[in-house]
Amino acid sequence: MNRGSAVGDQPAPEQGDMEADLGQDRAHSARMYDFYLGGKTNYAVDRAAGREVIKAFPAVETAARANRAYMHRAVRYLAHRGVRQFIDVGAGIPTAPNVHNVVQAVEPECRVVYVDNDPIVLVYADSLLHGAPEGRTGYAHADATRPDDLLAAVKAENIIDFDRPIGLSLHALLHFVPDEQNPYGLVAHLLDELPAGSYLSLSHCTGDFAPEAWQAIVETYAQRATPVQVRSRGEVLSFFNHLDLVEPGITLAHRWRPEPGSGPSLVSDAQVSLYVGVARKP
Repeated sequence: MNRGSAVGDQPAPEQGDMEADLGQDRAHSARMYDFYLGGKTNYAVDRAAGREVIKAFPAVETAARANRAYMHRAVRYLAHRGVRQFIDVGAGIPTAPNVHNVVQAVEPECRVVYVDNDPIVLVYADSLLHGAPEGRTGYAHADATRPDDLLAAVKAENIIDFDRPIGLSLHALLHFVPDEQNPYGLVAHLLDELPAGSYLSLSHCTGDFAPEAWQAIVETYAQRATPVQVRSRGEVLSFFNHLDLVEPGITLAHRWRPEPGSGPSLVSDAQVSLYVGVARKP
């Protein structure tokens, strides 16, 4: 389950070759996530695969909504803490409100660069770029597993000042980066390029609460050539090495600073199965 890919070898679509590049003949994780959220930017093959996941884990739509609600709370928190720049990796198919809508509602001068490598996200990227006139938004087509290329693509947008604190968002992305692709190394590499006072916010699927269901989900994605690796709380905590975690630390998405009338009173830990955390780079 994720918002967008930003992982894997996905070239930008060339004119005249759109259908092949968009992968309309095979399920894609970003479009499956759109399906879980009730969106319209998905194909029959994505819905079929999504229904297989729902069969294994009926709460996956709840988990998708919990992830999105957490993302909104996390970036809003950072904007209230004075962060004015954000890099959102794995942006996914636009679903309002997006990061720039949330943070620019706090401070219109906020700047956001979205990053993804899914060609269909590139097609819809224009709708990510309409924000407050005082701020700036951009889109960089790049692969999260190639951090140097990703950083170069972000810098090429000339929107983010790497001398000022940045909020790095890696929401529902890293469970699509198996250990053999060195997810901890790529997160550390990205953080190394950010100045002190920057923040990392991430969310990550876990099998801690429903291991058999999540094993079935892993197999469903693997059958469609999409590797998935769910991780334990301790493994997710390791992404925050050398950072200062914000209270309440690593927790389930619906338990991270829930708003009144939401959170643990409505859904269970097993239904969400998504660890989250926000931490500051000292």
